[in-house]
Amino acid sequence: MINKVILIGNVGADPTIRYLEGGTPVANLRLATTEIYKNKTGDRIEQTEWHNIVLWRVLAQVVESHVKKGTQLYIEGKLRNRSWEDQNKVIHNITEIYADTMQVLARRKENTENAPAGSPSPTGPREKRDVPASPRAPLPTPDATAVEDPDDLPF
Repeated sequence: MINKVILIGNVGADPTIRYLEGGTPVANLRLATTEIYKNKTGDRIEQTEWHNIVLWRVLAQVVESHVKKGTQLYIEGKLRNRSWEDQNKVIHNITEIYADTMQVLARRKENTENAPAGSPSPTGPREKRDVPASPRAPLPTPDATAVEDPDDLPF
């Protein structure tokens, strides 16, 4: 059986980073993916989905130093569902993506007015950030596996 999610989207708000008792970093962020299409009448339809992303260890450290609201990310991970009961005895369910691969693709330009001449426009080609390529961190579960060398992939 396969449980695999691949997303490319934009971070909706600055990520939250916390450290567990042993010093293990955990990052949480919301990622927006948007599908744009035309319906039968030719109207442009834009549909955005929001995804809850959880990143552990090395990936959380990369998020802490390189990711903020507006950053475009490539995420690979697994779907996880969990539920909890709040103080009012209401049960909440959430679907999260536990990322095992993340790559920073681009960051939205904050202030293009003061950009140096010749710098790419916000609508120009996507820039690739200078961060470690596809860092991997094992998930906190016994079934966690990570591809050590991305060049070994069959495609």
